[in-house]
Amino acid sequence: MINIVLFGKPGAGKGTQAEFLKEKYNLTHISTGDVFRYNLKNDTPLGKEARVYMDAGDLVPDELTTKMLIDEVNKHPDTNGILFDGYPRTISQAEALDAFLPTIGSSVAATIALEADDNILVARLLERGKTSGRVDDQDEDKIRNRYQEYNEKTAPLMGYYKDQNKFYAVNGIGSIQEITERLTAVIDNL
Repeated sequence: MINIVLFGKPGAGKGTQAEFLKEKYNLTHISTGDVFRYNLKNDTPLGKEARVYMDAGDLVPDELTTKMLIDEVNKHPDTNGILFDGYPRTISQAEALDAFLPTIGSSVAATIALEADDNILVARLLERGKTSGRVDDQDEDKIRNRYQEYNEKTAPLMGYYKDQNKFYAVNGIGSIQEITERLTAVIDNL
């Protein structure tokens, strides 16, 4: 079982690349955003609990996010591996993932960060916002605020995984095919 954590700021291309990687390596793609939307839409017990925080304008606590992710991972017992997209986002979540995966006989094989200049990513998101309908992709201030949150909360994970020799940085600028080739070069050498 190969488990890969895909990092990158909003607009770095995680979702696009995840589609290629899940096909190539027969992985299960688990996107935190998709898991949240599923739980909220279907009014699951975890979704109801998350909604209380969200309705109050608060961030959903790490423990609850982790419960949702573990629940999703457990739905795929026969997978060749998981491609985590948007999780973990904090050291606490990474520690929880490292505690959970051995209970199913597995571990994180690698974390791969798609790196790109903020100004390029802002332009990508503003362009995506013209067709995606996502309000958070249509306002440069909101985009830059998301980057600030990423820098404060998610970027420290790089050090966490570097200490485990599981961190790889990949240039996220170029054609989709070029970036896919860079990612597969890392994964093929794990």
